[in-house]
This record gives sequence, C-alpha cells and structure tokens, in this order.
Amino acid sequence: MRRTWLFVPGADGDAHAAAARSGADVLIQELEDFTPPGLRPKARALAAGLYDRWRSAGALAAVRVNPLETCGREDLAAVLAGRPDVVLMSKVDAPEQVRALAAAAPGVDLVPNVESAKGLLRVGEIARADPRVVALLVASEDMVADLGTTRSRGGEELAYVRQRFLLECRAAGVEAIDAPYTFSDVKGAVADAKWAARMGYRMKSLVDSAHAQPLNKVFTPDVARARRIVEAFDKARAQGKERARLDGALIEVPIYAAAKRLLDSGVQTPPPRRRRRR
Repeated sequence: MRRTWLFVPGADGDAHAAAARSGADVLIQELEDFTPPGLRPKARALAAGLYDRWRSAGALAAVRVNPLETCGREDLAAVLAGRPDVVLMSKVDAPEQVRALAAAAPGVDLVPNVESAKGLLRVGEIARADPRVVALLVASEDMVADLGTTRSRGGEELAYVRQRFLLECRAAGVEAIDAPYTFSDVKGAVADAKWAARMGYRMKSLVDSAHAQPLNKVFTPDVARARRIVEAFDKARAQGKERARLDGALIEVPIYAAAKRLLDSGVQTPPPRRRRRR
C-alpha cells in the first residue's frame, strides 16, 4: 500500500531513523528544499545504505530529486545505484520534463511533483508523458507562493487546487497524492486528511513522521464495509430488488461496483508494523 508518503531531510541521520519507525508506507529522501545545497553531496552518498534500511523496515524507499535543469542529474547519478523504488522530481510544469526524467532514470516508477499554477493546468499532459508515471503529487507551500496567498490550517486557499488536481489525475488514469499538511498538530493533520479522503484521495504526502500512523488509518480501505455492501446488494438482487439498504443508506449499482473492485483487488487491512527494538 502507498497511503502515506513521508518527506525526510536527505542528510539527517536521526530523521532517517525516525522515518523508518514512523509506519509511513513510502519514505522519501528529500534532496530539494529539505537538503541545503552544501549537504547534498553527503545526502547522495548516504542513499544506497539508506534505501536498504528503509526497505528492511517494511517501507518503500523513494527519493525526490531536483529538477534536471538544476542539479537533478547529479542527484540521479549518485542515488540510482541504491535502487530506489520510486523517483519523484520537484517543480514539474511540462511533460517534456517528465520525458527527460524517464530517460535519465530508467526502470523505476516516476512521480512528478506539480507545484505551480502552470503545472496544474497541464496535469493531464504530465501524467501521460511516460508509462512509468504511476502518480502525481501536488505541493502546498510552493503552490501557495505561486498563487500569491498564504498557508492556513484550514487549507481553504488550496481547496480548488486539490480538487482540480484529483480530477485531472483520475481522468489521466494515475494516482493523485495529496498535498502535505505543513503544521505540527496531529488533530489538524487528521482533519485535513479526512477532507482529502472525502474528496476521493487515496494517498497523502506528509512532512512530520508523527502524522504517519494517524493518516494511515484515514486512508486504509474499509474492507469489512465493502464486504457488507456486496453481501447486502447481492441479497437484494436475489430478492428481485433494484437496490439495497445498509445502515440507513441506499446501495445502488455504482456503490456496489466500487465495493466489488476493492474486494477483487485483494487489498487487506494491513496489520500494525512491528517496531524494531532499539
């Protein structure tokens, strides 16, 4: 499962260890804003051993590189030897950037990061630029700066961006990763994640390892309810009814079909990840 995507400072060993214990599904060595230019050589040198440790902890190991027009090629030259499961790239606003990334990072899943109004208007083109694009991620801080506004806990300033982004990704057939909640309070992070899940997001990025477990709960598919929906609908149809009732709600064909897709996918509620003893 790829419910939670945690950005981790690229050269910070303590943060790397905390990320491994966080329970986040995808751990991202962040070589852009979270790693000052002077520390990037150190971060790149850590990549190979770091990704192996993260995978041993049960997570997918990812890296976010800088745009290729800046120092992204230097990032890739160093980190690809560590076999990251996913490569993200910051500040993507055109499909040409994705095609260049695909050529420079063969054989790995790609996740372009959209961080500007210009990029938002080209999400469909960006998503279709290469078959290895498995998801897109929408930013918060850079997007807010590009829009000329300020970040708030309620996130009203990004509501349209996040809804438009999700719609474009769905139409293009790739997953949409929601913007991170960039405040420290867990209660606000959960509320923000529940809003995103209500809109249709199945994945969310985050910047605080303490948010990982609570957000995993928000984005864990309710397999048990899906099973009840299917059973109730099948029973209703066997009785000649066109729809079913469950917990006061009407179950019609689209809801039944969505529940069937979830069950047919084989997704199971994951057990809690065991923490290693220190």
